[in-house]
Order: sequence, then structure tokens, then C-alpha cells
Amino acid sequence: MAESTDRILIADSGSTKCDWLLLDANGGQRTLFSTMGFNPYFHTTSFVVQQLKEHEGLAAIASSVKHVFFYGAGSSSPELCTRIKEALSQFFTASTIAVDHDLVGAAYAVYDGEPCIAGILGTGSNSCLFDGKTVIEEVPALAYILGDEGSGSWFGKDLLRAYFYKQLPANLAKAFEAEYPLTKDELVQCVYANPHANVWLAGFMPFIGQHRQHEPIKSWIVKGLDAFVATHVCCYPNYQQLPVHFVGSIAWHFSDELRAVCKQHQVNCGKIIRKPIDALADYHLTYLIPQLLGQ
Repeated sequence: MAESTDRILIADSGSTKCDWLLLDANGGQRTLFSTMGFNPYFHTTSFVVQQLKEHEGLAAIASSVKHVFFYGAGSSSPELCTRIKEALSQFFTASTIAVDHDLVGAAYAVYDGEPCIAGILGTGSNSCLFDGKTVIEEVPALAYILGDEGSGSWFGKDLLRAYFYKQLPANLAKAFEAEYPLTKDELVQCVYANPHANVWLAGFMPFIGQHRQHEPIKSWIVKGLDAFVATHVCCYPNYQQLPVHFVGSIAWHFSDELRAVCKQHQVNCGKIIRKPIDALADYHLTYLIPQLLGQ
């Protein structure tokens, strides 16, 4: 049984960044830490441990944390979760460790007591239906090569294809060259030999956001978000009867376009949360931590 003074650490990890929120079991003062994102598809247990050791803030609290809840991109099977769990167990040596998919974390973050659909639009993309007990994933996420519709990596590929195929308007091509002096060989190396290619592709989002009102970028944004909604929201039989909430930087930065696309599909667009970590903590304080305390 947990004590009210137990320190609890909740982590929300995408492929690019991970937010760690430290709080006590009464929901007192919250302390936020940030690291790179940890994805078991790309990162070994030893790599995760080493990165955690190099973070002064987390190292300072590691021995005092009693419970760690980690929700991460790629942690979608028991085997993949184990890779992350082993790393966390080696670092947070006095803690009980729970690891689950970032999709579960997104569902918890947007849940307000009623069944809903939760969508992730960040470096990658995904969705689920959550009824308060069970997370249902109707169609799988196929990652940045085959899937990730409407994500940062999706739009990064749009931009790079257009530039190297000489399909960008002259003014956008000139602006791109000034910001990214990138050769074709460097492109191939980064995409096909880089273990973090999805993060690298999503790294072009600042340029896309800066030029979002220019064609063809304006059309790409709508087309990509439409592909996400059509594939990952409309796949649920009762999608028009449920609120659909979104988390992630892409959803937040392009919320106007996202709401317009949802309206076209008769989707009831609900909350759009840029960073779900605080809402995720609220869910734990309401539903999960009382179970630890035996309340």
C-alpha cells in the first residue's frame, strides 16, 4: 500500500520528447522534467539507462520515487514494454514500475468519465476508443514508412519530396535552401540509415508551420489531417456518436484545420491538448492512485 508521502513519477513519451511529472500521492507540488523520447523500437535498455543517468534532475530523485507510470511511443507489446521497464527498474531502484503504450496515456489524459475516441498527432499518429476500462485500437499504427497519417514525419516527407522533385514554388524552395542546405546524399543517409528517421523528418515542422498559408503546404496540412481522420477516426463504428479528443503538437498547432476536417467528416471534435502530461497526472490522481492507497 502506498503512503500519502510517496513520490510518484508519470512519464509521457513520444518519439521526440518525454515529459516526466513528479508529484506526491496527494497531488501536491508538481515538478516537470524533460528528456528525449524513448522508443523501444529504436533504443536499447542500456541506452535508456545511460540517458537517464545523464539527467541531473532525474538522477537526484531516482532513489526517492516509489511508483513510476511510463506511457511511451512504441511500447505496444509486452516484449517492447519489458525493454523500457528493465531500464526504468535499473534506474528507479526503489520503485514499482508500470509501462504501457502512449495510446493508453492519451486515452487517460482526455477521459472525462464518458466513452471517447482519443487521437495522437505528434511525431507519429495513432488512435483508440476508450470506454473507461478498455482501450480499443480499431486499426494499427503502421509507423512513419507506411502510416503516421497527419503526423510530423508525414508532413516532413511531403516537404522533402516536393523540394527534391523540384515541385516547390521558387520562393519556398529558396527559403528551404537557406534554412536547410541539404543534399540528396545527406537526405538518403538521414532517412535510410538514421535510427531516429521519424524524429528527423518531423524536425521540418517549424518550416512547414512558418509557411502554412502558402501552397502547396496549406493543402498538405488539410490532406494529411483528412487522411488521419478518415483512417484513424472514421474506422470506429460509432465515431459520429462519440467525442473525439486529440493530443500532440500537430493537433494543437493546426487545430483550426483539424476542426474543419472533423466537421467535414461529421466528427464531434472535443479537446485538443498539446502536452497531455498534466491531464494524465489528473487521471492518475482520480482513478489509479486511490487504488494504490487502498481508498
